[in-house]
Amino acid sequence: MIYHQLGKVPHKRHTQFRRPDGELYQEELFGAEGFHGNSSLLYHHNPPTKTFKVEKGKEVTIEEWDEGMLRHHHLRTANVAEGGDPVAGRKVLLYNNDIQIGVVCPTDPMDYYYKNGEHDELLFIHEGKGYIQTMFGKLDFGYGDYIFIPRGTIYQMVFETKKNRILTVDSTGPIRVPDKYLTEKGQFLEHSPYCERDIRRPEGPIFVNKEGKFEVRIKKQGRYTSYWYKHHPFDVVGWDGYLYPWIFNIRDFEPINGRIHQPPPVHQTFEGTNYVVCSFCPRKFSYHPQSIPAPYAHSNVDSDEVLYYVEGEFMSRKGIEEASITQHPGGIPHGPHPGKYEGSIGKESTDEYAVMIDTFHPLKLTTEAHKLDDASYPYSWNEETEQKVEADE
Repeated sequence: MIYHQLGKVPHKRHTQFRRPDGELYQEELFGAEGFHGNSSLLYHHNPPTKTFKVEKGKEVTIEEWDEGMLRHHHLRTANVAEGGDPVAGRKVLLYNNDIQIGVVCPTDPMDYYYKNGEHDELLFIHEGKGYIQTMFGKLDFGYGDYIFIPRGTIYQMVFETKKNRILTVDSTGPIRVPDKYLTEKGQFLEHSPYCERDIRRPEGPIFVNKEGKFEVRIKKQGRYTSYWYKHHPFDVVGWDGYLYPWIFNIRDFEPINGRIHQPPPVHQTFEGTNYVVCSFCPRKFSYHPQSIPAPYAHSNVDSDEVLYYVEGEFMSRKGIEEASITQHPGGIPHGPHPGKYEGSIGKESTDEYAVMIDTFHPLKLTTEAHKLDDASYPYSWNEETEQKVEADE
């Protein structure tokens, strides 16, 4: 990511940097891949290691829903129960060793500070607005924002609205901008569908100098542990580096078009270990005189395809609503619903927004996903079945 500096930092790293009272500020190296990958240096007013109480929390459990078969799924997450705070209320729906995909409709405030010690996070804001306060500063968020939070970041998420909805991604490996969009030095290339100007970085003020009792709840090794501090966890007077939270809005993604239908890789927005994240946005359709704008049927032999439907009428699907999630597992084909392939001919554009996650290892479903599953979805490509389902509804 782009180099950024906020607050006060010394002229040279790893040198004396003193508070007004003469005591040293406490330097902390924040890096997600040891001393090899991107990192930042933070300067704390107090030692970040100084805790007065450590408490055991609950285990982090995921219950698998094993159907014992291979089929397509449609999860109607618009029906997910509201409640909980932006972290504790999360419901994991699909997962493997590389990624956990879930949703949350938070109604409660966070009365603690959170640190995900084992996953990078990508949060997509579908409904609501507010801000996320971190040890790196403040980020305001709203509809359509992807919020990237590197593992180890201490943060507190605050919604200023009553109706809120987030698509959540927890990534075992780092979440990155695709290499194909960057030069060797990390600058966005001219052909990339977004660039540095579209990235929103933390803003000040950053230094919170308070004393009291502050809980930092850490997720690591399959459980939560609470560390309690007498100083505020956001006691950073300054920092600089390349690793920090940032925001990119889906509406700033510039679609790549062609004379014929362009495959999903042109919509790629982020990449992780063994998966990619793509953004489907309003765009002009193919302009070859014989083009068919709708996607052709395809078999994901080596990957699972997950689509989260955000807004608009998705060109290739029927019976899908906002906040629906479809999972098309590797091994069986899928494609446009009946009438959508032929019906797309002559259309000039689409107004859809959707987030797609392709994983290169199979995904498992959870018991939370079972509660939201539309069991008739595998038959929705059969016109007679579809008519029957529509009639029943």
